[in-house]
Amino acid sequence: MDSILNLPELSSGYAVGQDQHEEFQKNGHILLREILNKDEIKTYRDVIVNAAEKYNTENRKMEERDTYGKAFLQIMNLWEVDEQVRKFTLAKRFAKIAASLMGVEKVRIYHDQALFKEAGGGLTPWHQDQYYWPLDTDNTITMWMPLVDISVEMGMLTFATGSQEVGFLGNLAISDESEGMIGQLVEEKGYPITRASTMNAGDATWHAGWTLHAAPGNSSDKMREVMTIIYVADGAKITEPKNQHQENDRKRWLAGMEPGQFVDSVLNPVV
Repeated sequence: MDSILNLPELSSGYAVGQDQHEEFQKNGHILLREILNKDEIKTYRDVIVNAAEKYNTENRKMEERDTYGKAFLQIMNLWEVDEQVRKFTLAKRFAKIAASLMGVEKVRIYHDQALFKEAGGGLTPWHQDQYYWPLDTDNTITMWMPLVDISVEMGMLTFATGSQEVGFLGNLAISDESEGMIGQLVEEKGYPITRASTMNAGDATWHAGWTLHAAPGNSSDKMREVMTIIYVADGAKITEPKNQHQENDRKRWLAGMEPGQFVDSVLNPVV
């Protein structure tokens, strides 16, 4: 598309019923099918892939990277630098789903990120997203949308169902250590392991900030192209960072705002 005006609006609704809200609240995750139709996802895939290729800074060979680096190419906050991606990230359709699943009136953007798992890419260790976020609320949610049809072999997102109940597990960043320690916790607690066998481009999973999740490596010969958007309920406040990662997030994704202030910087618009 040559012009942002030609991009699909993504402002129409997507019905989220009470059953789906309750499923998300109970399990800490949910899979919703066909959030984007084939034409919409095809158009936005081109936009996101072009932006991700332009702004990707990972140039090391796979064997030169650590476990985190092998897990995926991670290109963050593309909406800040690309007007076409901005239309995707700030889409009202997605925001309404996020608000409905969490049961809140309004949501704000925390940040977006393209997560492209290369062919031959390694596993994504067990982790919690909210470990990284200096926020005073549990009302956070991540949309994880494949831009291409994917299978388990490509690195399907995998959840420990009900694990959002555990909350903060301490300073445990995504790593070999988190894979071992959280994997053991999942086994001890007996959380059911849940993942789709396939997802089509335009489907999306949604998971809470504390939900334990992981992904296998990509054993296929194709890139696993995924776009994610993180939302936080409007009215959330910034907390004193508990680790260096949270301090980094405070400076970058919360525009350097101070603990105690509302999450309402220019980087966190209501959508």
